[in-house]
Formats: sequence, C-alpha cells, structure tokens
Amino acid sequence: MSQKVTKAIFPVAGLGTRFLPATKSVPKEIMTLVDRPLIQYAIDEARAAGITEFIFVTSRGKGALEDYFDSAPVLEEALRDKGKDKLLDTLLDTNMESGAIAYIRQHKALGLGHAIWCARRLIGDEPFAVMLPDDVIAAQKPCLQQMVEAYAECGGNMVAAMEVAPEQTSSYGVLDVARPAQNRIVDVKGMVEKPPAGTAPSNLAVIGRYILSPNVLKNLDEVKQGTGGEIQLTDAIASEIEQDRKVYGYQFDGRRFDCGSKSGFLQATVSFGLERAELRDDLKAYLKELAPTLD
Repeated sequence: MSQKVTKAIFPVAGLGTRFLPATKSVPKEIMTLVDRPLIQYAIDEARAAGITEFIFVTSRGKGALEDYFDSAPVLEEALRDKGKDKLLDTLLDTNMESGAIAYIRQHKALGLGHAIWCARRLIGDEPFAVMLPDDVIAAQKPCLQQMVEAYAECGGNMVAAMEVAPEQTSSYGVLDVARPAQNRIVDVKGMVEKPPAGTAPSNLAVIGRYILSPNVLKNLDEVKQGTGGEIQLTDAIASEIEQDRKVYGYQFDGRRFDCGSKSGFLQATVSFGLERAELRDDLKAYLKELAPTLD
C-alpha cells in the first residue's frame, strides 16, 4: 500500500503572455471559465482527491491570486443581509482554512522543473501531486482522484497521459511505453520532452497532472537546463526510470482542455457553459443560430 498523497504543488508563476493585455493586471489563473477562475477548478479537483495541503509557486504580480482564497467579510455580510444564501455558500466555498495554502516565490523563470524544486522544503519525504491549472479536465470522476486511486495500488511515480495526433507530439512530453495499457495504466520505459517531428516514441502525451516520489526533488538537484533552456520536470522523472524506479502513465477518463491557449479556453467556456442547466438553453440556441454562418 502506497503512502497517502495529501500535498499538491500548483506552479502559477507564469506571466500568461498569450492572454495579454488581460494578464497585464489579472493573473491568468484567476481568469474565469464561465463564472469560476481556472485555479478554482484545480483546487476543487485536488480536494476531491484528498489533498489537504496546497503549495503555490508564484512570482511577482500574483497578489490577486492570493487574495482570491482569502475571506471577504464585507461581501459575505452584504450577501447575508440580502438573504442571498446560495451565493453566500458559493463564496464561502472559495475560502481556504488558515495554514492550508503556502506560497513560495520562483524568482527566475527557469521552467516547470525549477518551479517544483522551489517547493522542496515543504514536501519533505512524502509523495506529492503536481497540478497545472492550465489543463482543465472535465470528468465524471475528477482526474486526480482517478490517479490517486490507481497510485494507491501501484505506487512509484505517475503522470496523466492522453493520446494526441502524431503531428502534435512536438508540443508535449511524450511517453515511451513498455506494454499496452492495463486498467488505464502503462509502464513507462522512457520520456522525451517535445521531441522533434517524426521522432516521438509514441503519441501518448503527458498532461498536467502528476503524482511523484520525493526522489524526483533530489533528481532536480542534478538536472541541467534542457529543452528551451529550462529545467524540465520530464528529465527528473526520466531519471527515476534510469535508477530502476517505477514510472507509470495513467490514461485518464475525461476530456482535457488546454486553457493556456485562447482557442482551448474558448472551447472550454462553451463546453462548461452547456453543462450548466441555467445557461444551456440560451447557449444552445445561440450556437444553432451561429452555425450556418461558420461555413
């Protein structure tokens, strides 16, 4: 039986340049998907998986992100006075208990691996999850919860994975698998970060959910700058394989939206909007009206 996973790292230090000018003053992670910020989807998914300690790796200009999880006494009291109990409950769900969230600064933009390394002292000698808020996954059972349940049986290191078109593999970390999936789990014998076109060992791409051994943090002490001049988390996980430690890919059940891109963000907005009973009819009517003009 593997050790329980209770800590998660959220790397949120990026500048969000693909969403300028909005991100000039608004952290990308609190841009709203329907009526909830991206980070709220990640937090809710983590809570469903049993995460109780939330570690944010931030940078300058992320104050609004920190404020989002704080209490808002004036707003809460106004909603209470007006009898808007449903809205009040929604607001209170965004509050985090004192001490539940820790904030670590990444002073230099040296990549995802470096961001994870920055949180090493808060992880200690425990397995931990990593969640990238840009990857929003719609699933009946939250993706990280699926992974935690699988991890409890197999241990090691686990990365979320999905099939992508061969021409898209150069945009992802890609798995080299030892055997076909069994119960959605594949044994990984190698990992390549953003392989040049035509060289990928498979079309199974790593998506922004991880459950990692603390050994990965030690590997990051040794990892040199790799693809793009950054310290790649993929390289530190691949080192686990070289040291004969297990790495698994988990082919999750759900649909992933790349909300780090404008197109993916818009697709997610439409999809999540259609799932909302109070929005569905009006949105469907508009899309039907719009459809003939798209040809």
